[in-house]
Amino acid sequence: MSLKQLNIFVENKQGALVAITDTLASHNVNIRALSIADTEEFGILRLIVNDNDTACKILSDEGFLIKTTEVVGVKIGDAPGKLSKALEVLDDAKINMEYLYAFMARTQKHAYVVLRVADNKAAETALENAGFHMITDADINKL
Repeated sequence: MSLKQLNIFVENKQGALVAITDTLASHNVNIRALSIADTEEFGILRLIVNDNDTACKILSDEGFLIKTTEVVGVKIGDAPGKLSKALEVLDDAKINMEYLYAFMARTQKHAYVVLRVADNKAAETALENAGFHMITDADINKL
């Protein structure tokens, strides 16, 4: 049930990011969520897109280094303390989290969070058992 996240290594220079977003747009690949972490020389762009296969092919063809990672997507209530509750569930289940980022969707009642954890299946089970709903690729395509 986990989501596929694209990790793209990007040189930290003017125009590098627009080259990626323009390439995706020209092939009708829609970015649903993104996060970027940078250092002085390069960055890692993390993307959730509506068409992973096309995105990987066209960006690879353009010379970008891409790695696909399985991540957990969880829908949480959009209210104070809801993220904390989800993180407590993982902590109680002894599941290590490497990073997370949130993204907006076309709803006022929920927020969507992407989690990179040590054990996707265990995280999904713990969160579902606590009443959280997982985000699927089909959900991403509806956004």
